Amino acid sequence: MSAIPAEDEQSWGAPGLAAGASPLLASLLRRLDGVLDELHAVSLGALVDADVVRLLDAATAASSRVASLECRSVAEADSRRLGDEIGARHTHEWWARRSRRTSADASRSTRLATALESERHGAVARELAAGRLRVEQARVIVEAVDALPARVDAQTREQAESVLVGLAAQHDARELRQIGKRILDVVAPEVGECHEESVLLEEESRADAGVDFAMSDDGLGRCHGTFTVPSHVGKMLRRHLLALANPARHTEAELLDETGGWKPLRRRMGEALVEYVERYPVDAAPQTAGVNATIVVTMTLEQLLGEHATALLDDGTRMTAGQARRLACEAAIIPVVLDSRSQPIDLGRAARLFSRAQRIALGLRDGGCTARGCETSASGCHAHHDDPWSRGGLTDLANGRLLCPRHHRLAHDSRYAMTVHADNKVEFARRT
Repeated sequence: MSAIPAEDEQSWGAPGLAAGASPLLASLLRRLDGVLDELHAVSLGALVDADVVRLLDAATAASSRVASLECRSVAEADSRRLGDEIGARHTHEWWARRSRRTSADASRSTRLATALESERHGAVARELAAGRLRVEQARVIVEAVDALPARVDAQTREQAESVLVGLAAQHDARELRQIGKRILDVVAPEVGECHEESVLLEEESRADAGVDFAMSDDGLGRCHGTFTVPSHVGKMLRRHLLALANPARHTEAELLDETGGWKPLRRRMGEALVEYVERYPVDAAPQTAGVNATIVVTMTLEQLLGEHATALLDDGTRMTAGQARRLACEAAIIPVVLDSRSQPIDLGRAARLFSRAQRIALGLRDGGCTARGCETSASGCHAHHDDPWSRGGLTDLANGRLLCPRHHRLAHDSRYAMTVHADNKVEFARRT
């Protein structure tokens, strides 16, 4: 079915003009629609690889050329103030309603369209119309040239745009954006360094002012959040999480999801964030009122010793006792044991992580995860207390062992029994 509006659809005509006022335009649009219909009717499965590549390349170039026509059309509509037909304040609002695009998307495209109509960006407009430039590349080049300081003359701006257009043949929009920030180093070195510094200072100032963090609990055992941080902080966090999510640190079983398929990177990065938070050294955490940022878990003596129990956190939420005992191995947990009258009878000290020297010793002794058959190396393991710290177990080599994250969870899962063998290897079996 044709995607081009029918000629008798009056809502697509300019104010005061009947639809199909131009026979030439109507004929061209019918031919365009016919070619697209014929191409869609082609059985792609019957094509050889070279033809699939040819079609993809041609469709990519055609999308740029169509985008160029779209930009020219919306720029013309803007110059004629066609949005006045519905009382729209801006052309993009009128266009968004007609095209069912979002207002933000239509606004971005309208800004690009009006920029390409100026003589300053003639080279970009011509390359986009020829299909040799992508829309995002065009937008990046226009923004880079427009961002040049006012003292840069027209000839230098033209040269900068020409260089960026030429580089677009080898670089995508993301790379062009970075190049655009330093384009003056190429076309005007005498002002380039000063300009780059001012751009970076502005970016850093904007990033610092825009730092944001929001987090909420959905009441179903999950927390959701968003954050905005400076780019270098985001890169640091991503690098840390990628290191924790590295498949080399995990067994094949840990890399598979519940259906047996490979976990996508987003999930592995999420699991890495969980590990990152749970294993953050308590002695590195800041103090508030003389106390480190800790989690206080309240439970009765029966809950502490029981296999099927829950524990109360100091923010009013609950977790299983097994989860609390697992976290106590490597996170900042203070157990508060209550008597029958709910009075604290034992306020434990904050859980002390195994020291660096102890971790090295455990690595030398265990060689990696002590679960039989697991090949996770020592660097990818947690230090686990055989006699749980939450039950008075000591943080020493005799009471410690290395377990990978998956087997560490099993060690604290009441549904599994852990057996320690004479060779210090452990096995897990689901309880019946």
